Amino acid sequence: MRILCCFLLLTACSFSAKAQNYIAAEAGNQEAKAKPGTGYSSTQKKKAKPNVILIMTDDQGSIDLNSYGATDLHTPNLDRLAKEGVRFTQFYAAAPICSPSRAALLTGKTNLRAGLPNNVPILAHAERTGQYGLPTEQVTMAEMLKQNGYRTSLIGKWHLGHRPQNLPNAQGFDYFFGHRNGVIDNLSHFFYWDGPFKHDLYRNSEEVYYPGEHFTDVMVKEVKSEIDRNKDNPFFIYWAFNSPHYPYQGAPKWLDHYKGLPTPRKEYAAFVSSTDEAIGKVLDYLDEKGLTENTIIVFQSDHGHSKEERALWGGGNAGPYRGSKFSLFEGGIRVPAIIRYPRKIPAGEVRGQLATQMDWFPTIAELTGARATEKIDGKSLMPVIKKKKKKTLHDVVHWQIGTYKSDESQWAVRKGPWKLIGNVTEPTRGRTEELPKLFLVNVEGDVSEKQNVAAENPDKVKELLELHQAWIKQVRAEMKIAE
Repeated sequence: MRILCCFLLLTACSFSAKAQNYIAAEAGNQEAKAKPGTGYSSTQKKKAKPNVILIMTDDQGSIDLNSYGATDLHTPNLDRLAKEGVRFTQFYAAAPICSPSRAALLTGKTNLRAGLPNNVPILAHAERTGQYGLPTEQVTMAEMLKQNGYRTSLIGKWHLGHRPQNLPNAQGFDYFFGHRNGVIDNLSHFFYWDGPFKHDLYRNSEEVYYPGEHFTDVMVKEVKSEIDRNKDNPFFIYWAFNSPHYPYQGAPKWLDHYKGLPTPRKEYAAFVSSTDEAIGKVLDYLDEKGLTENTIIVFQSDHGHSKEERALWGGGNAGPYRGSKFSLFEGGIRVPAIIRYPRKIPAGEVRGQLATQMDWFPTIAELTGARATEKIDGKSLMPVIKKKKKKTLHDVVHWQIGTYKSDESQWAVRKGPWKLIGNVTEPTRGRTEELPKLFLVNVEGDVSEKQNVAAENPDKVKELLELHQAWIKQVRAEMKIAE
């Protein structure tokens, strides 16, 4: 067995009624039972509903696709999605770190309203801090679609909790194959983060072993299997990659392809192309099965690229944007995002309106005929997709990571072109640069966020600060966070 050890860095309740009904997967069941009340309509109606494949890459830089401006990468399959769908150029992740971003994606809410201010720690730390993961009372996209007759699957990375009631089978997924923690070695499938080092690969609740098989290749097999399993039923597959997150483990042929690039761009690029190739295999499989026309595919990166030591201090590219993973500068949260659905989405078009990760939830709900049952922060992107000149759907957008206390957390608010960041950080090669507590920028005039114009615009600072303070007060009240 080939094991590539990579030590990883993570920054930093009882069962609910929902959890008590979670899927019976404790014996490693391949097929999970539907929740009470979930019923399918006729076969013809089931076939009429579009399938959904939601693809999320991990730590992929803001412009790291040919269709987003990269000139040194080979990404024909993701570029194919862009040619056959709609590509967004001002699309924002909900957070510049993994768990909060995923929580927002699956709930349609900001990470604070979804109950995850920070990354989910390993279970031992979770027990000390009380941060166990995505709260079971949150309604996920999987649960919404499950109630609309879909079989729901998660293939890949979870990173939203470790207890039975916080795992995928308890959060609306009929089937889970992947790893529970934030990262694994792609060949040994061991989690290297904070000891003891632990094997982390599961099929539902059963630990499974594929030593020496690259995780990306195993995921492709699993996705194809889920497609085959649902010939008569609509399916929802959330395909969460462990790449191009470190450890950079692209296929040898891609390392050879990029041998002319310097380290760490070479290693990162090889992993990006390996990921793109895997996605292409599934796109081809949908073509082969005649499912392309009736399958919605959504793609985005969870946040910006990493500059951590274990990422060899970089590799990804944010282009003109300042910042990276962990930062609320544009490079940490502006990500590539694409949707393709031949039946209802135009092909080869670009949208520059501000859009957010939470918007996928209501967009998918609208396209599938499902219904959001809770107050969410996302807005369906269909009006923007249908009309190129439609006004941006969000007047004000908020971010906060760390805790529910703004004085000890990084936060940001954007209204129109103006963006105010509080306690902004910018990781650079093992240190964090000291920056002003309040950083104001006009993104349209200074997309690289080089100049802090807070001193020259006190009224704008006051306006945005008040917007943030009112928002966080409302969120804290909703989440019952004591003052």
